Amino acid sequence: MNSDDKSLGMGRRITRRDFLDGVAITIGSAMIAPTLLHAAFLGATATYPPALTGLRGSHVGSFEAFHSLRDGTFWSTAPEVTPSDEKYDLIIVGAGISGLTAAHTYLKRRPGSRILILDNHDDFGGHAKRNEFTYQGKTFLGYGGTQSIDSPLPYSAVAKDLINELGIDVSRYAAVLDEKLYPSVGLKSGFFFDRETFGADQLVVGARHLLDESFVAAAPISDTAKTDLTRLVSGMGDPYPGLSSAAKKARLARMSYADFLTEVWKVDKAVVAILQSNGHELFGAGIDAIPAQDAHALGLPGFQGMGLDDKPGPGQNYDSLGTAESEAYYFHFPDGNATIARLLVHQLIPGVMPGTTIDDIVTARADYSSLDRPGANVRIRLSSPVMRVRHLGDPATATTVEVTYSKDGRLTSVTAPGVILACWHTAIPFLCPELPRAQKEAMAFEVKVPLVYTNVLLRNWTSFQKLGVHSVNTPGLWHSAFSLDFPVSIGAYHHTRATGEPIVVHMSKAACQPGLPIREQHAAGRRELYTTSFETIERHVRTDLQRVLGAGGFDAARDIVGLTVNRWPHGYAYQYNSLYDDFWVDGGELPCEVARRPCGRLAIANADAGAYSYTDAAIDHGHRAAQEILRMV
Repeated sequence: MNSDDKSLGMGRRITRRDFLDGVAITIGSAMIAPTLLHAAFLGATATYPPALTGLRGSHVGSFEAFHSLRDGTFWSTAPEVTPSDEKYDLIIVGAGISGLTAAHTYLKRRPGSRILILDNHDDFGGHAKRNEFTYQGKTFLGYGGTQSIDSPLPYSAVAKDLINELGIDVSRYAAVLDEKLYPSVGLKSGFFFDRETFGADQLVVGARHLLDESFVAAAPISDTAKTDLTRLVSGMGDPYPGLSSAAKKARLARMSYADFLTEVWKVDKAVVAILQSNGHELFGAGIDAIPAQDAHALGLPGFQGMGLDDKPGPGQNYDSLGTAESEAYYFHFPDGNATIARLLVHQLIPGVMPGTTIDDIVTARADYSSLDRPGANVRIRLSSPVMRVRHLGDPATATTVEVTYSKDGRLTSVTAPGVILACWHTAIPFLCPELPRAQKEAMAFEVKVPLVYTNVLLRNWTSFQKLGVHSVNTPGLWHSAFSLDFPVSIGAYHHTRATGEPIVVHMSKAACQPGLPIREQHAAGRRELYTTSFETIERHVRTDLQRVLGAGGFDAARDIVGLTVNRWPHGYAYQYNSLYDDFWVDGGELPCEVARRPCGRLAIANADAGAYSYTDAAIDHGHRAAQEILRMV
């Protein structure tokens, strides 16, 4: 270990590492036979997945078998398939919110049905991932995936009905959020100018989205860049006089925001660098791959004098990200939308979690041994990647579907009259080759957005107080942003109030590659995440926090006491983009509409089915898929 690593605390014993130390598995490599690695992983993990730290998300043991299937090598070395004598009315592939919603919907119509839910991960919830830390006798929660009940569009009646049925009252959010906590100790948002991009490491207190006079004055950029930034924010010019609002939006739909800044406003490159990471959290890419009209919807500068109306532009189903109705329909749990998944499991399998109310469920410890009880009507079988789905006979007339999955190094097949595929659409063509070619091509188009959500437990947050920040944009660092956790308290779970107490810091990264078309950026980012070791990510976490917070007394070796990296090479659903997807502007049938067509006794769910990366889409399409199966069987 070199001296820099030692000073960062890389050798300190903290809660951070799981099986194989988060080793990077090269895509397509066969370091260990997938089924053997999967079995070894199961034997090494604890029985309570939320408390596992280190490399989570798409963790070791969850993806190797499928990569072998994708590469065409799985069946050449696979063991014999053993038929199961288990009997089910429905099998669901995927234990995320969409799959759980499908089970919930089916059971409401047909109480007492026997349902098997299979998932390749060691936890349920899909991208709704719960992270737990225990320190000094107290449990701290973090969200490792889907953040909140939130959407730029109003929730559908179906999604609202489910939220209400689960007992979630979104109007209660103001009562559980301590909105004044961080401002009460003088904290604001901040922006970190890194030396590699801007020539100097400097933290500026002030919101990037405001770009006010004090922010511009403190920024370590040239006078030319400051003048351009001020001109951009205050300017009221119209680059397209004489064009209608609709014609202007049509032009903006085909121009990236980065090009709008450089070609229309002709700003200095430092201005583009300051704004580059806008869109990371929503689109998984920066302003080089975001249409200018979407930048306008995000409230970014440069459009003030253009006289744009409130109507959606080409390829938009919204004009601004957040109507009054959608903004009001918001709720954040300490573990993000993992609480929604836990509430669904609580209803599907009584006894998994103690308690009856939301307040109980937030702090309840799930009994994972109860998820797959023999004789139970609903069983959730984790660490069980599905390897094949096929009709027993012609899909048009077959009455039975066979599902083959891997568990403990063995392959087992189980059958049911209907199957819902609530897994990633890019995986389905490999699992189910019998689907029509056009449908498989449409599924392959629904590429996932790679991202990383890292939760860091700190000994205290005095460095944040000394620097006057609660969140920081860090576009030049490995993680592009970090913030103190939402100050939410529910039931027996109480958020930290004093700066001297431990707290969770949430860090995020969109694994994008600026300059490439957006889908190529996602593919490159996926490769990066699969081949980056946990040790490398940990070093980035420690180095970046030290660079930003060091002036406030932060010591990475001393102050970091827990670390969980939620790596999602296949992250959120891809949302169509008017820069690259002609059909999104020109009209016609969308790939997601083709992809979600039922086939025989198969129905398709997941947020991919709506090309919309929000939980309400997962709910809507889980509900729809269940209704389709109910009509089939």
